[in-house]
Amino acid sequence: MTHLERTDPEIARLIQQEETRQFESIRLIPSENYVSHAVLEATGTILTNKYSEGYPGKRYYEGQEFIDPIESIAQERAKRLFGADHANVQPYSGSPANLAIYYALLEPGDKVMGMSLPHGGHLTHGWRVNFSARYYRAVQYTVDPVTHRIDYDQVRELAKQEQPKLIFSGATAYPREFDFKAFGDIAQEVGARFVADIAHISGLIVAGVHQSPIPYADAVMTTTHKTLRGPRGAMIMCKAEYADAIDRAVFPALQGGPHNHTTAAIAVALQEASTPEFKAYGRQIVHNAKALAAALLSHGFTLISGGTDNHLILIDMTGKGVTGKQASRALARSGIETNANTIPYDPRRPFDPSGVRIGTPAVTSRGMQEPEMERIAGWIDQVVSDVKDEALHAKIRDEVREFCRAFPCPGIRV
Repeated sequence: MTHLERTDPEIARLIQQEETRQFESIRLIPSENYVSHAVLEATGTILTNKYSEGYPGKRYYEGQEFIDPIESIAQERAKRLFGADHANVQPYSGSPANLAIYYALLEPGDKVMGMSLPHGGHLTHGWRVNFSARYYRAVQYTVDPVTHRIDYDQVRELAKQEQPKLIFSGATAYPREFDFKAFGDIAQEVGARFVADIAHISGLIVAGVHQSPIPYADAVMTTTHKTLRGPRGAMIMCKAEYADAIDRAVFPALQGGPHNHTTAAIAVALQEASTPEFKAYGRQIVHNAKALAAALLSHGFTLISGGTDNHLILIDMTGKGVTGKQASRALARSGIETNANTIPYDPRRPFDPSGVRIGTPAVTSRGMQEPEMERIAGWIDQVVSDVKDEALHAKIRDEVREFCRAFPCPGIRV
């Protein structure tokens, strides 16, 4: 970053400090990861200089002879990797991509059904503070109060009662596998379109450790970071019959020119995801999550749904006598990065919830395996046992820093 250091040393210094922080921390936020040097290089290219409104072969600006093949390659790689009829790689992020799906498949005021946010769902699936509940009529399904799993019979009955035009599956804090076939069947029964939001689990689907929604869903949205380990962006995949509507919704309805540097980086990430090494990585994410969950249970933690099927664990801290915010802040002081999170039927407020959400994509990218998950669980137990002991947190922070030196970070040269 020699040019940046000369031009803006203040920003350069902060970036370098963040790089060191990422290297020296155990990053357990399940939506975060490390991208490769190749993805970083593509993201930082002169492609950011070019405007490319439209789609390959149908642009409004000249000078697209190299941009068009880059976007076409990204589209084809996405279709091949996921087995989709059509792929749009232009959405800037997950929420705008979901907005495009609404725009393409619904009319304002139509009824949508999605998973309740406090039960693990996403804001854009009809939660009341989001556009999806303001411009559409939203109903929410919940998880079972005992098992904390989706009750598909309850989803079916709610769908029959409410007759939504669109049903969303997908979550940000649901540690179990989705039954996409069940969702597809329910949607067919009530004449709704089924959309699968796989932003969190797309890398696990590519790796073959989770079922794919492609055979059952009318449209599928995924972000390109998280378990897919690409840049910050999104893709929409859909059946051929919806391709034109989706493309028109992304551009010109909701966006202008795509971010070509991001499109190139998405193409690189999709190429990486097609390798046997990536499939092994996806399998290890789940192995690590299950090992970490088992170790936490052995330390007396309460896990929502009792464990995990994917990359994510949701811990109810109530039994430990602390709140999610107290636990996450103490863990951060100890070099362990998590986030406070609501749990199903949480009696506490969203800004001070009962839970902590953790996941294994980033630590798995560093080469950590099951033995390291047991050690991490031990540190979590020590920190949560006394969230006010800053001397203990400082000691663990030093241990974590030394521990991390043994596990290189993709894309970071510290």
